[in-house]
Amino acid sequence: MGETDPEIARQMDLPPAKPVEEEEVVYFEGRPVLRADQAKAMMFVILGAVLLGLPVVAWVAPWPWWSWWMTILAIILAVAAIALPMLVTRTTRYRITNYRIDYERGILKKKIDTMELWHVDDISFEQGLLDRIMRVGCIKVLSDDRTTPQLDLHGIPNPRPIFDSLRQRVITVKRQRGVIKMDVG
Repeated sequence: MGETDPEIARQMDLPPAKPVEEEEVVYFEGRPVLRADQAKAMMFVILGAVLLGLPVVAWVAPWPWWSWWMTILAIILAVAAIALPMLVTRTTRYRITNYRIDYERGILKKKIDTMELWHVDDISFEQGLLDRIMRVGCIKVLSDDRTTPQLDLHGIPNPRPIFDSLRQRVITVKRQRGVIKMDVG
């Protein structure tokens, strides 16, 4: 894998790179939708319900070892379990443009990773039956980027047009930059 400069491209009889477009076009900007992770969200809700049920059972069928602080702890953990999937979804943002993908996440500490499209080696699309019903999907991006070699964009609403645009744009950006794929071996 490598990148060619204009001189090498000329020597290899490659067409010159097209001038880079100035305007950045946004294909998708937003958060993953919670309905994409229905199974995980439902497991957290069930966990929350079980944790809320413990103090009730301890009160109805008196458990001698159950204490008031256990009730408070169970309620706090139940609220956290129910709120966690929503919190994670609300603190994750994707921005997919014709030049890069920005992936922002974090509850207490924000982290933003940027993947330039010319680094992308492969892109794939996954959408199971439940995802098709919910109209969401996952776009997986593999790259030669050191900090983000694989980026999974989960919970993208109406993902197929975004995937198609992104796939075409990766090819275009690589051609513009004169990036050629070389298999060594």
